[in-house]
Amino acid sequence: MYDKPLPVIDPESAPYWTALRDGRLLLRHCRDCGRHHHYPRELCPHCGSDSLDWEAARGTGTIYSYTIARRPAGPAFKPDTPYVVAIIELDEGARLMSNLVTSDVEAVRIGQRVDLYTDAVTPEVTLPRFRIQGAGRHDAT
Repeated sequence: MYDKPLPVIDPESAPYWTALRDGRLLLRHCRDCGRHHHYPRELCPHCGSDSLDWEAARGTGTIYSYTIARRPAGPAFKPDTPYVVAIIELDEGARLMSNLVTSDVEAVRIGQRVDLYTDAVTPEVTLPRFRIQGAGRHDAT
């Protein structure tokens, strides 16, 4: 049983969450300024346009920033400590916050390349998580 907080899936973000359940990452893309963004919203945060599409993302990027949580964010997170919360700059330019799953939190560095993997935490919700490129399956716990 998954006992951590779950995202609220609303009509605006539903395509994003559905794609994750299918193992794909979708981003909003502005037809006017040409930029991608995350989290899904009705207006482009870069130019204010409502001329948006959904586009498939590669699911690769770099660590833009991170922190190592050594104290849990609540009782449900205690078994995971220490864990890495990272801002990932996707190759498409959008940034998103996620967990960076690794067996060695001390080895994490800004600028490292990462790959997306999807984590089906409930039948309805799949979360995006990342791991350092080249990390083995044992790091995706």
